[in-house]
Amino acid sequence: MLTDPTALLLARLQFAFTVSFHFIFPAFSIGLASYLAVLEGLWLKTGRAVYIDLFRYWLKIFAIVFAMGVVSGIVMSYQFGTNWSVFSDRAGPVIGPLMAYEVLTAFFLEAGFLGVMLFGMERVGKKLHFVATVMVAIGTFISAFWILSVNSWMHTPQGFVMGDNGQFLPGESWLPIIFNPSFPFRLVHTVTAAYLTTALVVGGVGAWHLLKDRANMHARKMFSMAMWMAALVAPLQIVVGDLHGLNTWEHQRPKVLAMEGHYESHPDGAPLYLFGIPNDREQRLDYAVGIPKVGSLILEHRLDGPVAGLDTIPDDEQPPVAVVFWSFRIMVGLGLLMLALGMVSLWARWRKTLYTSPFLHRFALAMSPAGFVAVIAGWVTTEVGRQPYVVYGLMRTAEAASPLATPAVASSLAAFVVIYFAVFGTGTWYILRLMRTPPHTHEPDLKDSLDAPIRTAGTTPGPTQNPGHEPPLPKGQD
Repeated sequence: MLTDPTALLLARLQFAFTVSFHFIFPAFSIGLASYLAVLEGLWLKTGRAVYIDLFRYWLKIFAIVFAMGVVSGIVMSYQFGTNWSVFSDRAGPVIGPLMAYEVLTAFFLEAGFLGVMLFGMERVGKKLHFVATVMVAIGTFISAFWILSVNSWMHTPQGFVMGDNGQFLPGESWLPIIFNPSFPFRLVHTVTAAYLTTALVVGGVGAWHLLKDRANMHARKMFSMAMWMAALVAPLQIVVGDLHGLNTWEHQRPKVLAMEGHYESHPDGAPLYLFGIPNDREQRLDYAVGIPKVGSLILEHRLDGPVAGLDTIPDDEQPPVAVVFWSFRIMVGLGLLMLALGMVSLWARWRKTLYTSPFLHRFALAMSPAGFVAVIAGWVTTEVGRQPYVVYGLMRTAEAASPLATPAVASSLAAFVVIYFAVFGTGTWYILRLMRTPPHTHEPDLKDSLDAPIRTAGTTPGPTQNPGHEPPLPKGQD
């Protein structure tokens, strides 16, 4: 058990920093892989060149996003053995196999078909290439499936037995572990968020180019597809989020009480607080602005439903209310803006101004990073709201950390901050450069460098020769 509170705080900050960076890229690549599959499928079905042009345009961006997601994920996973070795030892028999399944199924599937997807269009034929694209899209979903199963088990653990040495051991079946009570809700909510995040980025890029050239056919197509997705998925995400919140209310009430700012119990119906300043020391919500009874209507489905507040929970069992309270409102506020964008786009589509409305285009452009902010805010709400536990109700975060000194954790955190901003900042800058370039007809495909020097097993082959030509003789022998 780590007794130095400063080292524990730095270890938590380090994991939060690295996982926040990592989460951005899968949230984009999951949706973008499916978008690429849709574009290629529409191209095969209709034969319209605009779809394959957009496919090639976004394929370059996907390649960079996917690479950064893999690299940031590998780095993040090492912290289980460095900063959280006690957690790895005790929970490893349960979470280790699940993470291995992610590698054996999703990662191998993606790795097997990614090269064909990126460089194989002219080598394997259109239909087989489409199969490769679909397999990569399925692989991203399977990866989310296993990772979210692990994370959900930490929130709602079940299907395990405790070993004599304090380890969590799998019970008679893996199914209760994999399909734990919060997993279906968290999976649907997260994957839907990834699709919505991608739609906002694609819509923002389309809006950017429409503001410069309203006649750009490719910008029109991508913007129209993105706005359809926003209009359809944003309302669905609100419904899914509500169901996920009710599931959390059933299994993690302190988290929901922190989200809603309910320090005090409300025996005759709780208000829905829209604004307030959480005051943990005094255990109250200062400057509270709320709608009477609506909180109970949401949580208990009746206006006079009693809600027991944080005053019924020991102080050492409560999460940091201020962080959870505000991150939840950031997520919900952005979700409502996404819904508004979808509705405005439907209105503009009905009025035949979808491609000519500067207000809509500027709105979409401003909302393009909103999905990333919302998923990070949602992650903060979920993970900070689980505190003080890492395995909810069974293992505290302070009990899970490695016995490291503060300087060791501080130095690794500083190194991560510098390297991450340098490497991933450069990658993000390059992605933005690609997005700034408008898509056009006959968008070039990705090409592998067959003519570049390639070193394999200590050998460097000579330059590629044209078929049927003899290699040149050494000088003096011609």
